[in-house]
Amino acid sequence: MKTQFTLIISFILSLTISSCEKEYLEYPSTTQPTVDNYYNSAEEVYGATGLLYGRVWNRWFDKAFTSVGDVLGGTVTGVAGNPQYNSFYNFNIQSTDGLVGDTWTSCYKAAGNASVLIETFELKKEQIGEQPFLTIGIAEARFIRAFAYFYIARTFGDAPIVESPLELTKSGSGLVPRYFQADVLRFAIEDLKFAEENLPEVAYQLGRVTSYSAKGMMAKVYLYMKDYENAKAKAKEVIDYANATGLVGLYPNYNELFTSSAVGRGNVESLFALQWTADASWDGGNRFMTYAAPKPLVAPAPTNSTAGWSAVVPSIDMLDPATGYAPGDMRRQWSVMEQGFHRDDWVNDSYPNGFTYDTTGLTTDNTYIFTATRSNIQKYMVGPNRTGEPVTTDAHSSMPTYILRYADVLLIYAEAVMGGSGATADALALEAFNAVHTRAGLDPVTNLTMDELLHERKVEFAFEGDYWFDIQRQGLAKASQMVASQERGTYGDNRVLNSFKATIPSGFDLYLPVPQSETVINPLLLDDPVSYYED
Repeated sequence: MKTQFTLIISFILSLTISSCEKEYLEYPSTTQPTVDNYYNSAEEVYGATGLLYGRVWNRWFDKAFTSVGDVLGGTVTGVAGNPQYNSFYNFNIQSTDGLVGDTWTSCYKAAGNASVLIETFELKKEQIGEQPFLTIGIAEARFIRAFAYFYIARTFGDAPIVESPLELTKSGSGLVPRYFQADVLRFAIEDLKFAEENLPEVAYQLGRVTSYSAKGMMAKVYLYMKDYENAKAKAKEVIDYANATGLVGLYPNYNELFTSSAVGRGNVESLFALQWTADASWDGGNRFMTYAAPKPLVAPAPTNSTAGWSAVVPSIDMLDPATGYAPGDMRRQWSVMEQGFHRDDWVNDSYPNGFTYDTTGLTTDNTYIFTATRSNIQKYMVGPNRTGEPVTTDAHSSMPTYILRYADVLLIYAEAVMGGSGATADALALEAFNAVHTRAGLDPVTNLTMDELLHERKVEFAFEGDYWFDIQRQGLAKASQMVASQERGTYGDNRVLNSFKATIPSGFDLYLPVPQSETVINPLLLDDPVSYYED
């Protein structure tokens, strides 16, 4: 652990921020900042916090994002035989698994970077006094740190908390134990309360979090904690603000949310998203198309990519109307590419009149597509490289990655009103639920059950790295039942189903193991968790 956090500190202390950037995702200058000579202006502070929205998450976002949220959750399949995803596909996850290590490292890297910036800005306050930009910078960093610890708590359960990574570099500092999951979640809530009080109501720059982002994230954390009253209250604050101002709300074009980087970068529905730019090298661009895109979309010119591996594709469970997209649910055609799918604006050398998804061949080349479920994910696909929508030869795009959307807040409110009771006919809960439900072209409901709510979350947030946590938070018995009912199999050459039904082994216990590389460094991570708070 000490070694890991030393690396984190080295990373943040080496960051250099340009004072003349127009976009906070651009590369920094070569002037190394220190507390004494830097962070004297809003531009310098916001340049530093901007890096927390992207590249610090790159190892997690590379494959672990999908593996944890969607492969475990059963919304993605077709990965049998791929060793990088297999252990998540069949719940055979070991502490030596590379994606487990990537998840741990990225989350603690993001949290550590945020913590160092918090301490740095606090020190700067002592030098130059209270400045609004320093307070906002601290609040922004605390928001990012809160999300990191929320993800850590959901993924690993009991886990270390390191409020001051710099303390670990001092001689004689001790190793860090695991703390109870409840304490990790409480730590996240405390950060979010500060963010709620000190972030601006309206983003000071496109893509930045606000006080209402913090309220929405608090609602999500409270829901996970089964604190339904607080979840309902915080979600209602966001909903009331959305209804009063129109500055937050559901974006009317669901498909465009996920296929246009310009729309993704700034829209009323996005409350928090990771921000990427295609030309920012391997760790700064959105790499989702690299793995999920069909090769005929990105391999031909003008993209000229060697990627587009269809390594992760929609599961048969998602495509079955009985368990996934119901008949008439427009989210299927907005989220998935299947036989006959067409986009006029996705033009390449193989498809000069627009891209058409064609599964009639028996092999995958620059024309035909042959995946294990005869489908590809459409979310986060922006098409071939073109003016206004750059895609690199590595198939990197500038499409942001949503972490919290207003649709989530609406469904959180509806579930919180149920309060674990299993059903509700509450008018406001139904209004919130139906706003999401009817956008997909479905008829409104007059009564809502928990199973219907969970199904709505499944189809609304499929391929967004989150559904596993909806399964997990039901507890082992219900989670096991939900997973066992999913079809995780694939189709053979003649569309013969090779069925596979996964089971959650008791040893898995719904959480990932601590990476072995960390327990070797810090044996305390193998001990029982302890309390972080004294009260």
